[in-house]
Amino acid sequence: MTTPTPRANTDSERIAVVTREERRRAVAHWLLSAAPDQVAARVEWETYGVAVLACGGVLSAIRVPAGLVFAAAGTEDIAEADVFLSDWLDGGAVVMDITSRLYYFLVPVSTRCWWEPKEFPGVECLGRGAYLGVPVVSHTVPQGRAYWAVAMDSPGDLCFPDEVGALLHRGLAAQRRQTGIRPVPRLGAEHFG
Repeated sequence: MTTPTPRANTDSERIAVVTREERRRAVAHWLLSAAPDQVAARVEWETYGVAVLACGGVLSAIRVPAGLVFAAAGTEDIAEADVFLSDWLDGGAVVMDITSRLYYFLVPVSTRCWWEPKEFPGVECLGRGAYLGVPVVSHTVPQGRAYWAVAMDSPGDLCFPDEVGALLHRGLAAQRRQTGIRPVPRLGAEHFG
């Protein structure tokens, strides 16, 4: 019986390590592809910490009032709500505008509003023709005007719309329990046949 001889690593077998800074640069580059003017957006990030991006090209967003997110999370503590969102979402990125108390769940362009406007007051899909202020990718703490409540982990890492929808329903149910309003039962497909 012969003992196999160890092989030397070839270039194709080497393990590549990507640093956090490299990932952030890749995310920033991808996000800037949504800017009407990439040079101006980069200057906005450097000057103001927030750049204006256009929705409807590479991303869209679902705007959600903080009260609904806090109700879903079971807390009004921003840091605890951020942890909840990270755990709730299977990937995806969320921006919080602290000043307006609004969360923006970044979603694929193909996302459509699947709810009645009265069902979730203040919740809106932002698509083609809408613009969104997005903080510089390294701003992940709740300071200033806006920050990444859930940072974008890699380019194009967007929220799954069904997970955002489930979060909206959880938040609405919690708000109704807090106010004593009984939820309206949802009818399943078996009631429509």
